[in-house]
Amino acid sequence: MVDFIMKDILGTPSILIGLFALVGLLLQKKSAADTVSGTLKTVMGFVILGAGAAVIEGSLGVFRGMFEKAFAIAGVVPNTDAMAAIAQKSFGTETALIMVFGMIANILIAKFTPFKYIFLTGHHTLYMAAMLAVVLVTGGVTGVPLVIIGSLLLGAMMVFSPAILQRYTRQITGSDDFALGHFGSFGYFMAGFIGKLVGDKTKTTEDIKVPKSLGFLRDTSVAISLTMAILFLVVAPFAGPSFIESELSGGTNFIVFIFIQAVTFAAGVYIVLAGVRMAIGEIVPAFKGIAEKVVKGAKPALDCPTVFPFAPNAVIIGFLSSFAGGILSVFLLPLVGLTVIVPGLVPHFFCGATAGVFGNATGGRRGAIIGAFVNGIIISFLPALLLPVLGSLGLEGTTFGDTDFGIIGILLGKLLSFFG
Repeated sequence: MVDFIMKDILGTPSILIGLFALVGLLLQKKSAADTVSGTLKTVMGFVILGAGAAVIEGSLGVFRGMFEKAFAIAGVVPNTDAMAAIAQKSFGTETALIMVFGMIANILIAKFTPFKYIFLTGHHTLYMAAMLAVVLVTGGVTGVPLVIIGSLLLGAMMVFSPAILQRYTRQITGSDDFALGHFGSFGYFMAGFIGKLVGDKTKTTEDIKVPKSLGFLRDTSVAISLTMAILFLVVAPFAGPSFIESELSGGTNFIVFIFIQAVTFAAGVYIVLAGVRMAIGEIVPAFKGIAEKVVKGAKPALDCPTVFPFAPNAVIIGFLSSFAGGILSVFLLPLVGLTVIVPGLVPHFFCGATAGVFGNATGGRRGAIIGAFVNGIIISFLPALLLPVLGSLGLEGTTFGDTDFGIIGILLGKLLSFFG
């Protein structure tokens, strides 16, 4: 029963957020039809979002294989999902306890402080709990102190992470209906801050004029397909057609294969955006029940793709700029004696795209480019600095990729080391 609640209910983002929607609708005393419809649409929206993410990850996985073969780069590939799964094998109980009590701490902090945010990105809650468990155990903390320290840190992060972004999130969405709940907030904050310093928000990425002859590029799906096709075509000659056809495509001609992969990536983005629209349309009204009945004036903090529809051009610009920052970091990391972090396409897409949207909101095109580029460097250096505090798990060939994991893990590890 405990495993069922911890892993299958609380560890499944769509179910977790569906339960919040259900509670909100019940507190508002909605009709049975509205309650069932709102709950199922919320769950469905996040299932669709997850399906789109899986499609994107599959296409990016192919690109990563080509990239590593083309440039013979060996190093650690950040993958928060994989790292959390590895951590669960050795620290499953600690992770579950930190997660549950961390969620309770989130509600209490939101209720009794001015920071009225409820963090609804369930998988990131689980991942941060896993990282905290690993660092605390590696630092010599066990038992009740581990649960108390981990839960308080997690609950605080679930509130303060969306709080520091809200002024920028408000500029993106044009409203105060929801917040961003994603543990890449340090990178997004830096992108927004840098965008304000170097750019002009009136020159937005969404006003980029496309010649009539290239009018088809105004369609986001078409633009993303062509962009990814160009990236694949640039890398393919270095990886070699024979490698692609023998190792990746199953014998399919490499040109046809990479074209399909580029279109598949665009299809994944389309699916993600469709899921976001459905989930947002249901969770925001439903959340009013919790905000009014439990935590007065609270805002739901939702996953990073929720901001993608507000600046689709910034999404692809942010991804490319962040990836460029990751490529540069491959050459910079060895110069300072750190492990090479191979650019992970998944964090550079989701975090880079989000950084691009935040940079665009405060600094337009220049803000999107420079803000996301800086994010790409940050998510390369922080994972390298985090490795030593992960103990034996730092030798697994992967690590936590998003900025907040690095910031919290490094600071906590240093603090534990200081106190012996």
